Amino acid sequence: MVSPQARPATRAGGALRRRLVARGCALALLAAVPGLHAQADDARPWLDTTRSFEDRAAALVAQMTLEEKAAQMQNDSPAIERLGLPAYDWWNEALHGVARAGVATVFPQAIGMAASFDIPLMDQVANTISDEARAKHHEFLRRGEHGRYQGLTMWSPNINIFRDPRWGRGQETYGEDPYLSGRMGVSFVRGLQGNDPTYRKLDATAKHFAVHSGPEADRHTFDVHPSRRDLWETYLPAFETLVKEGDVNAVMGAYNRVYGESASGSKELLQDILRQQWGFKGYVMSDCWAIVDIWKNHKIVETPEEAAALAVKNGTELNCGSTYAEHLPVAVRKGLITEAELDESLTRLMTARMELGMFDPPQKVRWAQIPYSVNNAPEHDALSRKMAQASMVLLKNDGVLPLSRDIRRIAVVGPTADDTMALLGNYYGTPSDPVTVLRGIREALPQAQVVYARGADLVEGRDDPAAAPLIEPQYLRPEPGATERGLRGEYFRNKDLSGEPVLVRVDAQIGFRWDRGSPTDNLMARGEAGPGQAVPNDGFSIRWTGQLLPPVTGRYRIETAANDGFRLYLDGKLVLDHWEDAERMRADSVALDLEAGRAYALKLEYYEDERDASVRLAWDLPGARPTFEEAVAAARDAEVVVFVGGLTGDVEGEEMTVNYPGFAGGDRTDIRLPATQQKLLEALHATGTPVVMVLTAGSALGVDWAKANLPAILLAWYPGQRGGNAVADVLFGHYNPAGRLPVTFYKADEKLPAFDDYDMAGRTYRYFTGEPLFPFGHGLSYTGFAYSGLALDRSRAGATDAVEVSVKVRNSGTRAGDEVVQLYLHPLQPARTRALKELRGFQRVHLQPGEERTVRFTVVPEKDLRIYDEAAAAYAVDPGRYEVQVGASSADIRARGTLTVTD
Repeated sequence: MVSPQARPATRAGGALRRRLVARGCALALLAAVPGLHAQADDARPWLDTTRSFEDRAAALVAQMTLEEKAAQMQNDSPAIERLGLPAYDWWNEALHGVARAGVATVFPQAIGMAASFDIPLMDQVANTISDEARAKHHEFLRRGEHGRYQGLTMWSPNINIFRDPRWGRGQETYGEDPYLSGRMGVSFVRGLQGNDPTYRKLDATAKHFAVHSGPEADRHTFDVHPSRRDLWETYLPAFETLVKEGDVNAVMGAYNRVYGESASGSKELLQDILRQQWGFKGYVMSDCWAIVDIWKNHKIVETPEEAAALAVKNGTELNCGSTYAEHLPVAVRKGLITEAELDESLTRLMTARMELGMFDPPQKVRWAQIPYSVNNAPEHDALSRKMAQASMVLLKNDGVLPLSRDIRRIAVVGPTADDTMALLGNYYGTPSDPVTVLRGIREALPQAQVVYARGADLVEGRDDPAAAPLIEPQYLRPEPGATERGLRGEYFRNKDLSGEPVLVRVDAQIGFRWDRGSPTDNLMARGEAGPGQAVPNDGFSIRWTGQLLPPVTGRYRIETAANDGFRLYLDGKLVLDHWEDAERMRADSVALDLEAGRAYALKLEYYEDERDASVRLAWDLPGARPTFEEAVAAARDAEVVVFVGGLTGDVEGEEMTVNYPGFAGGDRTDIRLPATQQKLLEALHATGTPVVMVLTAGSALGVDWAKANLPAILLAWYPGQRGGNAVADVLFGHYNPAGRLPVTFYKADEKLPAFDDYDMAGRTYRYFTGEPLFPFGHGLSYTGFAYSGLALDRSRAGATDAVEVSVKVRNSGTRAGDEVVQLYLHPLQPARTRALKELRGFQRVHLQPGEERTVRFTVVPEKDLRIYDEAAAAYAVDPGRYEVQVGASSADIRARGTLTVTD
């Protein structure tokens, strides 16, 4: 940050300035010496706050060399010391909380927040995330850090349409419906970008533009040719909404091709549609290494310089990767693109940074005043629990729920009951105190005997890294005689543990997941590392040493799980070795006979090559891991069984390299519950004890058997750091559930269209003609709601006329609760083939028993009934009769009216 106040610079100030610039962080810290650049205001007009951001940005760009300009157009933009420009990395994530930057509040995964159907609550969550992001950013600046996951440009939200339940990244989206995705997306963008007339709080990024929803394995080579109807009616509307109504400032292109063009270099998408038709004023960035795909995988051009030139000319200003920095200067010299075209793109990027206040005194920027103490504050933790409660979808209830709070013995069984990963999904921060479902139930029933048995692994063939608990601090000692507990950690800036460590400290437990970030991200967030102790994002290593103190004598299973290489020694003997045969994720264990009272010398070595980084050291004490049979026995002796299973982000997610039965590369090949879990579930049911199913997942599961045989099913999604409390709140009646499905649940044997077919026919509630297992919008309550008095203020309307729809909703039960009132439009006399029905309004309302409220919606035909006319290459509204449907789901319509649209 730089202060423009005019005072003569002192000699000491000049020396300080030179030292700070040499560190590449002048703009962050020069505000401490206000006069340092006052004399340079005329020479540095980009610091003149009386000028427009655009003029200031252009003035700064004009001072750069060609090579400097190209380097500033990549995500990890280097410092330019002679201009006082610090390094800046555009890469940051905030999908459901500030991600990969240490401790932060973790909210439910995006698909879960969409299930809340609650715009005001989403506003609160997004505003909270942006508060934490701003606070973290300025704390990093105070420490002189300008790295990845430390900036103000957030690569969220993901508003791709979740068209197929097999897509592993569908969990990141707001579901299958364009309208719901648009409304939730606008709320999220509004909360991230703020409401200041001068400075944006953060930059939100609408991604991945466009027509992107798997398969993950083919995303770098796939060329999709959707019908023009599907493009404009399904794949583009949410993006248009975020651009026109949300004023989103950034858009990220996708990896795949669309109609033969790379989505990250498409003239049609980025120039013709985004800028010319929609009037987008922000900047476009590529997905990471998508520019490489243009020449290497899509083979649209032959060389990287041609790919770089093509992408910039067609509208992609920022490259996540290094293609621009390395090859744009070559492209200019070859005449493939002009330097003036680079200037235009880079000016847009620098304007964005200006608008975020990066070049202005912090006292002028409202958002810079947010204190670091907001990070993971108690009220944020409470909000995470509130959103988790709101996201819970009660799929089935035969009356067993809510469970009695007087239960004396309850069995909690299943592979995700005590798994922190079941709370997180993907793209998450580090929760300070995550509450699993098991813990949540125990806290809700302190007087009861809660018996836990895992009973089965998540999927077949997976030696589950979460199967064993971390070795707790009391069983670890950094050196003989030490009173401090844990292991001594030595952190190195290389992969081979060579040289002097840049940081030495005691780690209480070995259970880290840095996810594409460096350990420093977490250490700095906790105040344990300074600028001189930086560990890189990739290519680092750690050695932990100390003593292991077994509490009892017997046979232990000691487990290590890590991304990339690790080796474990006990008493000098190498017992686990995956240093040379490292994989993206590997878990291995060894069974050892250990004696209580002895201290065993322990050493764990780990290195991270690239991308995701994680390592854990865990164990099973003798007899501590319940078998399948023990889980069934626990169920037999209980009053009720809570089975907690489904999926985690370890098996569904983004472009994974591990495959298991039913999973391929992060996607799914089978929508059923994994066979290991289904076998356990059926055995639990056979005991005769009532079984309540709690599902953790980021996508739809074909749980037909459970629907037919179990009395209750609760869908928890990946519910965030307080997810376990929220599940218990619903199970025991402290909270009345009201979440709704943002996706269709299909039957297990439903023949779905080919995964790589982007035709919408037969997909989602809008085009699916079969009977779903659970329909879009479905969700039960512990109370009932009655609808009456549907009225339209006009029965005939022209295309531009606004029609007010009102309906009375009454809580007909005995408990207070929320109802999600949904409005759909259904064509009665369609002039051409179109969606069966479409969501065009929803409101979540809270009603006391017996309370009645009138809920109102506005329908405008040109907006809500438009279809794409391929012959005219434009939207159109067909005259005719349409049914206005209002109800509790897409299949549970409680009131109907008719609207005639005239020419």
